[in-house]
Amino acid sequence: KFFATAFRNEKMKEAVMKLLDRDGLVLGVCNGFQALIKLGLVPFGEIHTQTEASPTLTYNVINRHISKMVYTKVVSNKSPWLSQATLGGVYTNPASHGEGRFVASREWIEKLFANGQVATQYVDIDGNPTMDEYYNINGSYYAIEGITSPDGRVLGKMAHIERKGRSVAMNIYGEQDMRIFESGVNYFK
Repeated sequence: KFFATAFRNEKMKEAVMKLLDRDGLVLGVCNGFQALIKLGLVPFGEIHTQTEASPTLTYNVINRHISKMVYTKVVSNKSPWLSQATLGGVYTNPASHGEGRFVASREWIEKLFANGQVATQYVDIDGNPTMDEYYNINGSYYAIEGITSPDGRVLGKMAHIERKGRSVAMNIYGEQDMRIFESGVNYFK
């Protein structure tokens, strides 16, 4: 909430919009996703005042913090951030949050899917989007884990794709590297 408030400052807002006008990229993971959605950068692609009808992130269904490995599936390759991820690929990453449940009206959800703005979804071990709380740990509508701006250059997602490395989660099943950072670097080459 602090970041969302700070970025509404006219100078900050102007700087962010200039970055996007120059074909820049913006990534928000977990709390960063919360800030992006409160600012409106996702799903609108610009700093936009939220209304009651706007998609948002809210408290997990169980009303407490959850920390668990999750399976997420790349369902759109619209975002440059996902250019090196496999479309339809399932990735295993840690999720750790208390307010990560994506909620939106049916109209918004249909629009996001139609525009290719739903980037990733929580899935079961077979890669099927699910509302089963074992896999969709926060109860996100339509199992939505990450969304983008209309042009894909702003990506917000809940699972911590940055928590990876040779000696991290070595005993965890599944591919962990979505290659998000390599994709971001590649965008500017």
